[in-house]
Amino acid sequence: MNDLFDTGSSEPTASPHRPLADRLRPQSLSEVIGQEQVLGQDAPLGVMLASGSLSSLIFWGPPGVGKTTIARLLAQETDLRFVQISAIFTGVPDLKKVFEAAKIRRRNGQGTLLFVDEIHRFNKAQQDGFLPHMEDGTILLVGATTENPSFELNAAVLSRSQVLVLERLSLADLERLTQRAEKELDRALPLTPAAREALQEMADGDGRALLNLIEQVTAWTVETALDSDALSTRLMRRAAKYDKSGDEHYNLISALHKSVRGSDPDAALYWFARMLTGGEDPRYLARRITRMAVEDIGLADPQAQSICLHSWETYERLGSPEGELALAQALVYLALAPKSNGAYVGYKAAMRLAKQSGSEPPPKHILNAPTSLMKDQGYGAGYAYDHDAEDGFSGQNYFPDDMKRPVLYQPVERGFERELKKRLEYFAKLRTQRNPG
Repeated sequence: MNDLFDTGSSEPTASPHRPLADRLRPQSLSEVIGQEQVLGQDAPLGVMLASGSLSSLIFWGPPGVGKTTIARLLAQETDLRFVQISAIFTGVPDLKKVFEAAKIRRRNGQGTLLFVDEIHRFNKAQQDGFLPHMEDGTILLVGATTENPSFELNAAVLSRSQVLVLERLSLADLERLTQRAEKELDRALPLTPAAREALQEMADGDGRALLNLIEQVTAWTVETALDSDALSTRLMRRAAKYDKSGDEHYNLISALHKSVRGSDPDAALYWFARMLTGGEDPRYLARRITRMAVEDIGLADPQAQSICLHSWETYERLGSPEGELALAQALVYLALAPKSNGAYVGYKAAMRLAKQSGSEPPPKHILNAPTSLMKDQGYGAGYAYDHDAEDGFSGQNYFPDDMKRPVLYQPVERGFERELKKRLEYFAKLRTQRNPG
């Protein structure tokens, strides 16, 4: 009987109208361009194939980097039947048919490599359905996802699989792919060297997208090589991959934040522009920029927070696209401002201490005593009014009586915090003099 959901032979069809991407699909793992970190002799897949022991896998990477192709070739290398499904179009009844066909195939002496595209789109119950069939050897699962598996896949599936990260193709990889396409088409691209590189940049690390662009270019009738301007007139640049609720969103905001923390205004502006061109809400960026001022500049430059709030207000008044310039200026200011996380670290230390100390009461001398009963209990007794003390400082204890005085805020020797550190040391010295015990 024919296997349900089998994709048939992995050999390409003979149709003359096959897309270039299909015609250039590698026929062996050695033909795969890029992904040496996974396919190399000492890389995970290279070691597995050499030892003849292939485990279930999760391929994590952007579109067009070879996830499907590598899975198909793995089945070919290991004499497994290649079966491909997509989580977008496959429901629980369909999965049951896939597993039943794999069981029949196994009884007939053949294993099954089940390739699940967009595996992160299956819910928890559907993902759990793979487990018994993975454990008894009915299927060898190879999942593909563009999202972070740590967040999107069940721990049980992850524990039975090895996650392999596939990377976007480099410009060197795309040039090799371009040369392979020219050989297949038996003609050179009608582009100047600069336009050729611009075409590869348009692909944005996606090999399949590059081959589709090459097909368009080779269909044109041109007498002389096109330059970059002519190419951009004829082709629309691909929109950068950016999911405002997905992994790329968190990656880019992390890059932006760390560029500011690392005092690199050029990198900060670049990631800021990347997020804007990807469609990010400028108000989200305004909020995050303000957080950077509080967390990473802090009291080393108290003006930084005000500048961020003013830039946010300016954006609200001007709107887009003019308002983004105010946010960009705030970013540059933050990147070049002195950095301190002293207050941030002190705050977190105080939160930990508060949780550890439970319900320790304040010392009675700093409690108000509005009633006679409270006065009788010693509330407010012995309180020293600081304004009446020498230097306006009494040096009294304000922590619970049974708590050893902690050090929570430790200013750095940068920016305005240098001055705060001097003040802190001054008061610490006075406190010691006035409380020698």
